[in-house]
Amino acid sequence: MAGELAMETLLITYRVRPDRLDEHLTLLDAVHRDLARLDAPGFRYLTLRLDDGLSFVDVVMGPELPQPLPSLESFGRFRAGLEERCEQRSTAGFTVLGSYGMGG
Repeated sequence: MAGELAMETLLITYRVRPDRLDEHLTLLDAVHRDLARLDAPGFRYLTLRLDDGLSFVDVVMGPELPQPLPSLESFGRFRAGLEERCEQRSTAGFTVLGSYGMGG
């Protein structure tokens, strides 16, 4: 649509080591709290925790990724030990083909 910003998109999947789960949840919560305070226009960051309790999916959308994430100290702390906290991890771009009730 005219006037809309082009959105970049990322889908990140990962599985956290069981002995690092509490640490991971604390770090992730700090990122989400900081993003809520920042209220960056057009930026969306959704984290899903799968039923196994250790697997996560992050959906990240914004006009200029990775902004605003690098500006957050909490995101720096989250990223600092991510490779060691995770057993597996992958990142892919995606295209939204349709959406109902998921926001504008």
